[in-house]
Amino acid sequence: MIPMRLAEIAEVVGGVVHGDGNAPEVLVTGPAYVDSRSPVSDGLFLAVVGERVDGHDYAAGAHAVLGSRPTDAPTVVVPDPVEALGRLARHVVDRTPATVLALTGSQGKTGTKDYLAGILRRLAGDDAVVATEGNGNNEVGVPLTVLRAGADTRFLVVEMGARGIGHIAYLCGIAPPRIAAALNVGTAHVGEFGGREQIAQAKGEIVEALPADGAAVLNADDPLVAAMAPRTAARVVTFGSEGDMRWSGLVLDELGRPGFVLEHGGESAAVQLLQTGVHQAQNAAAAAAMALAAGFPLADVAGALSATPAASRWRMELHERPDGMVVINDAYNANPDSVRAALEALTAIGEKRGRRTIAVLGEMKELGEEHDAGHRAVGADAARLGVAVVVVVGEPASGIGDAILASGEGDDAPEVIRTEGRDAALAWLRQNAGAEDVVLVKASRGAALEWVAEGLVTG
Repeated sequence: MIPMRLAEIAEVVGGVVHGDGNAPEVLVTGPAYVDSRSPVSDGLFLAVVGERVDGHDYAAGAHAVLGSRPTDAPTVVVPDPVEALGRLARHVVDRTPATVLALTGSQGKTGTKDYLAGILRRLAGDDAVVATEGNGNNEVGVPLTVLRAGADTRFLVVEMGARGIGHIAYLCGIAPPRIAAALNVGTAHVGEFGGREQIAQAKGEIVEALPADGAAVLNADDPLVAAMAPRTAARVVTFGSEGDMRWSGLVLDELGRPGFVLEHGGESAAVQLLQTGVHQAQNAAAAAAMALAAGFPLADVAGALSATPAASRWRMELHERPDGMVVINDAYNANPDSVRAALEALTAIGEKRGRRTIAVLGEMKELGEEHDAGHRAVGADAARLGVAVVVVVGEPASGIGDAILASGEGDDAPEVIRTEGRDAALAWLRQNAGAEDVVLVKASRGAALEWVAEGLVTG
């Protein structure tokens, strides 16, 4: 963070400094943070009153605090700490030379963000890039990302999520993008929005925020995204099968990692990704389009993509046990589209290696009225793709198994194993999965199925 004294912070956010006589002179040089269990040296602790926990009660020992009431530490007191954090972040953005590259989508946000950050770090240097970490894509996470920026930051890569109309517009007010991408409009959070058209309306706010000399990166293969082009005054760059940035000659290796040729503007360059899944090619192409919009040559971008390792946990995280079992931990989140992509990766590895495939699938949350249809669609996908065994975890995911049994695939249908919860699922896997199997574990974050994957990896 750009060094600021508490008196300066209070002036920016419209707050009042509380503490001893030296409190206004306390210098904040570290980033802001929200978890008191992981304090940041010389950082700013955001104290928020939650449903069960009041952050102010954990402020003792903090270097400095931004909160809604005084604490035992030097504190800037404001009516709304989260809103004030956003104002502080905008102030920092305006004082840095950083270019903001923002992206949103129903799936693929984190994968694309990781590719983009990897490209920029390799081509501009580690210290020149600050990117979203974990699930920090909301009204708290975005300013926390921004406040990690310093005077030497050249690129801010910001993932933005939305749970309603106006959310992304608000986030763009905190971190105004010069380059922004809309990846897709799927079914994630459809229960909260009410439909895909409403999701598209919300996602499109990211390109509306662009300046005329900026760049909007849009998915040419998604009609709802392609239709966002008239909503921006910026230059439009597309990616996809008919996009400005496209790929050809895709081939998977034995771990399902795609190699292909990126093509743009009459140029081409080979890429070999280190991550599993055909869908990674689209994520990589979107990141490449954003990097080209930032001024980097295609050949350099392709080379950087090929050298970018996985950066986020529990997202197509590949493990190979000593006995040969392959475990894919993709338990961070799930919706019907992302589960289909994961199942395609699972079956691709199974075919390449001649292995039995096992999909451990839990509930997909936030589907609203589409909950049953969404789960049944996943079951139909598993049957169509020829997954050998599907372990359904928990009653809310039962539609997956129901659809498999009703698929009409007969003897070719996946074997369905129904378990009450993750303990039973792991117990079944330990007794029935072996060295010749490839196992995918996937569900929404609330199901916490990473515990199953980690238990299987460690034996």
